[in-house]
Amino acid sequence: MEPPPESQASIFSKFRPDHFAILVLSLTILKLIFTALTCPTRHLPGPWYTRFTHLRLKRAVVTGQRIFYIDNLHKKYGPIVRLSPHEVGVADLSSFREIHRIGTRYLKSDWYQRLANFPKLGVFTMIDPREHGPRRKLLSRSFSRTYLVENWESVVRKKALLCVSKIRDDAGRGSADVYNWWMLLASDVSAHLAFGESFRMLESGHSTQFIRVLKKLTMGAGIMVEMPLLRLLRFIPISAVQEMFNANDYILKGAGRAVEMARSRTGEANIFAKVIDDCEKEGEGHIDDMDVRIEAMNVIIAGTDTTGVTLTYLTWAVLQRPALQRALEEETAALPEGFTENDLINLPLLNAVIEETLRLYGAAPSSLPRVVPEGGSVLGGYHIPQGTTVSTQAYTFHRDPYIWSDPLTFNPLRWIPTSATATAEALTPDAKTAFHPFGAGARSCVGIHLARMELRYAVAFFFRECRSIRLAQSTTEESMEFENFFLIAPKAHRCEITFRGGRRE
Repeated sequence: MEPPPESQASIFSKFRPDHFAILVLSLTILKLIFTALTCPTRHLPGPWYTRFTHLRLKRAVVTGQRIFYIDNLHKKYGPIVRLSPHEVGVADLSSFREIHRIGTRYLKSDWYQRLANFPKLGVFTMIDPREHGPRRKLLSRSFSRTYLVENWESVVRKKALLCVSKIRDDAGRGSADVYNWWMLLASDVSAHLAFGESFRMLESGHSTQFIRVLKKLTMGAGIMVEMPLLRLLRFIPISAVQEMFNANDYILKGAGRAVEMARSRTGEANIFAKVIDDCEKEGEGHIDDMDVRIEAMNVIIAGTDTTGVTLTYLTWAVLQRPALQRALEEETAALPEGFTENDLINLPLLNAVIEETLRLYGAAPSSLPRVVPEGGSVLGGYHIPQGTTVSTQAYTFHRDPYIWSDPLTFNPLRWIPTSATATAEALTPDAKTAFHPFGAGARSCVGIHLARMELRYAVAFFFRECRSIRLAQSTTEESMEFENFFLIAPKAHRCEITFRGGRRE
């Protein structure tokens, strides 16, 4: 007689935990083998493990090391390198031109939408060019150099001078943290433009809660893109955790002030009042109240850490070079008392120092992910399948020894022609293409003219009003090392300076 069939319960009773572990391990190995065999980028150069998994890339992202990890891969494997089964790093200049040219078919990846995680898309996150083009056109008018000079230059000038006076006062009493003050300057300018009223952060010396939460949100979002389960942390009732992982409602509510100021037409209008007027007068494009909220947040996010970090590294780089510092002090001292943006734009050394800082220490040197269009493409001599994410990063292009001589050296003179007929190294065709601290092509930063105005005024006032300043002993190569969570920042989140000879009362 055949033995009776075992019951389902008796079968499971024999299934021990070690059996389950073996099953999971076996399935994992089979999945890795399948991924490697079907990997669409398996023919590209790169570490062997990138055929199986994206976990090594994710580790670099969540530890703030992405730009260094990818740059090292390019050094080892060349300008085209596999980063994961579905992502490729590109450091080839002709490929960069193709990916980011005007009218490109390489569209932004959905990474941008997952990063923002807001109810509607803004100019930063829009993928479809048919949506992005009209929105960018609307905003560009309010960020044109002509409009900014006519309507906002006095605000930028006043805030830059106030910021420098605060730095000078702190340094006179012992030391000043320029990282804090430059961040407050950038936050105050961006918030004033977006909301139409000053947050008075420079006066108080502290960020408002709205700005603090917004900045934490951007850092938390970058991590949550790679580790979505972290969104569950929003349920933890700890204020610091809530500010980073559950800030959307608070931010959207606070951004409603931008809508009120834009539509009220009372007091000092913000930049969106002009955008709304243009929509109503010309009947072009459309922007509703939620659009204003989203774009107001974009203005503050894009204009705060970027400018603040760049000014911090500029200060650090110049103060390490006494001869350069003296030359910059002399150039700015020769400015007329009521100098303007038009005076600053003609200062060769000041602008060269800004450009060189943007090359080596621009705040957004990380990847610009794009998707290969239908039919695939050939980049750097390799066929890249359609749907693959291709990423270029300014960090690598700005340090390419085939484009820049002695690329790791901070040398503003590379931006200044040596004679009336000579072309500066940084103005050669390849260098002009490779240099993209504000992004590239039609997706470059809409606020570039505002950023440059802030940088010029801040640098001019600082080296004009704070002569004989030096780095404090607490500011070292180690404390100023990059951490990279999409944007960069000094590892210590400080950069202290003081006057030579000690306190000044």
